[in-house]
Amino acid sequence: MPAVRPFRFGVQASGAADRTEWIQIARKAEDLGYSVLTVADHLDDQFATTPALMAAADATTTLRVGSLVYANDYHHPVVLAKEAATLDVLSGGRLELGLGAGWMREDYDAAGIAFDTAAQRIARLAEAVTVIKGLLADEPCAFDGRYHSVHLNGTPKPVQRPHPPILIGGGGRSILSLAGREADIIGLNIDLRSGRIDETAGPTATAEATDEKLGWIREAAGDRFDDIELQVRIHLALVTDDLPSVAEAMSPAFGLTPDQGLETPHALAGNVDQIVDTCLARRERFGISVIGLSLDAMEMMAPVVARLAGT
Repeated sequence: MPAVRPFRFGVQASGAADRTEWIQIARKAEDLGYSVLTVADHLDDQFATTPALMAAADATTTLRVGSLVYANDYHHPVVLAKEAATLDVLSGGRLELGLGAGWMREDYDAAGIAFDTAAQRIARLAEAVTVIKGLLADEPCAFDGRYHSVHLNGTPKPVQRPHPPILIGGGGRSILSLAGREADIIGLNIDLRSGRIDETAGPTATAEATDEKLGWIREAAGDRFDDIELQVRIHLALVTDDLPSVAEAMSPAFGLTPDQGLETPHALAGNVDQIVDTCLARRERFGISVIGLSLDAMEMMAPVVARLAGT
């Protein structure tokens, strides 16, 4: 059975109308008991990740801030390591550094960036993780790989040692094996190799698929498995007294049957008591303790956060 860790809740908010609204979002998340505000890294209509995180950290006192996730192909790891360390210093040690191989094909096509195979993108990410960890460490980084050659003493050094918690997530064996070897927080995700979220994701969103993913992670992590936090991104969150109807209506959009829709760890629905029980059951079965919600669910799910955060 996975180790039982205290619940933490995150809210994903990647933009706002202006500075005032963005600060209000960050402070509301902190006031409601959320542990971390995360920002995506896409090239469409959203804030740039790093300055948005810094503004949120500057407006709050205890709220952690995190990238969910920096797309490796958009950032040179030397530059990203410096940005991450600076964020950690200026936030007083509140950064959670999410790193990913990149997946949204529309971003790549619109920006003219080659959308290489998943194997190539994951191989580049693996090197980038090594470089970033090396630059955040006390000693100078000396690395020569296929994609990067770095000989540099990274500065500044982060407050959190040896580095801010690194989150890597995904839905396939290769990326989750990398996460098992390298990450402090692992996001259990649907398989995004198609470059979009649609009904084709269904087979990788089931409870049984999640069990398989945990097996891959455990194999790669070895003795460090119990030190890892397991995170899941909730794509559907709804407080309702008519759970069966919601499952019937919404499950086909994910390529799931209603029964599978009730069990997938990527959805949370029901009344508050039912949702609390579901979170507890999923922690017991899967070890999931970090739950990421969308901004539109932040206030609706606040009673659940109040019941479970830190327990």
